[in-house]
Amino acid sequence: MTMTVNGEAAEIPRDPRVSLLDFLREHLHLSGTKKGCDQGACGACTVLVDGERVLSCLSLAVQFEGRSVTTIEGLGQPGSLHPLQQAFVEHDGFQCGYCTPGQICSAVGMAAEIARGVPSHVTVDLGDDGIDLSHDELRERMSGNLCRCGAYNGIVAAIAETFAEEPLAEAAE
Repeated sequence: MTMTVNGEAAEIPRDPRVSLLDFLREHLHLSGTKKGCDQGACGACTVLVDGERVLSCLSLAVQFEGRSVTTIEGLGQPGSLHPLQQAFVEHDGFQCGYCTPGQICSAVGMAAEIARGVPSHVTVDLGDDGIDLSHDELRERMSGNLCRCGAYNGIVAAIAETFAEEPLAEAAE
């Protein structure tokens, strides 16, 4: 059984109890994905599976046979950062940096959800041609990712700069 991780084939462990998070960190030595609460409450372990955000601490590696997993290492590298990674640097969207990989993976997945027209709890008009990434929409969609340092304003500003079609006035507050 294999999956693709950051564009490379990876053999899935035979032990069906291995979480996706532990597989990435302990077997593949991809330490960018963080183990926060290990209960799915903080979002620090968020990765992308076929472009959709997944809490890797609540998922078993064997569930993803034949699928494509992208971690923070797969989005960008030093010298070739993903635009959102660069925006996090420019807006000081991190303090300790522990939640940053999960925040970035979640925001990339969020942008894909909006592009597909997937509504959130606060989406105002479901009949619109598209979903605007308003301040409320952005905060609702990122509510599953917690930052203990309180760098939310920088995080919101970085995401808005990268994905919003128009600047969000509240993002810089």
